[in-house]
Amino acid sequence: MFYKYTIVLLMSVLFSKDRSPAQFWSSYNESEKLAFINGAFGAISKLKAHHKSEVKKQYMHNDNWVEPYYIERYYDIINEYLAEEVGYNIQIISMHLDAFYTNSDNTNIPILEALRIVSLHQDGEKKTANSRLLRSQQRYSSGYNQ
Repeated sequence: MFYKYTIVLLMSVLFSKDRSPAQFWSSYNESEKLAFINGAFGAISKLKAHHKSEVKKQYMHNDNWVEPYYIERYYDIINEYLAEEVGYNIQIISMHLDAFYTNSDNTNIPILEALRIVSLHQDGEKKTANSRLLRSQQRYSSGYNQ
């Protein structure tokens, strides 16, 4: 079943160049949307864990090593894409993405950026979410920019 959704997602990405992110998102049924979000959350979490492991391996024998700011900031940015407050109920994120794309100002915002904005909002980071939303609306208002 998982492979079926993976193939659908892959084919959708390959053939979605002429559609806006909102049209791409709305073309999915509910289970495909949940699979997309689950896949995005899973990939982001795995990349973060892998990076942490590699950093730890590199510096485990150095007792004086302190994690530099850029690594901390990298993890902060990654965490913006993951809605911690909703836990495993990613259906909430799906519903909020549906609502997000009903606003015509958000039509051309890429799905992962929309996911970031929605996740920030869900985690109570409303000021940051609104700031990212306004920047994204300005950036993508003239058409879909990859």
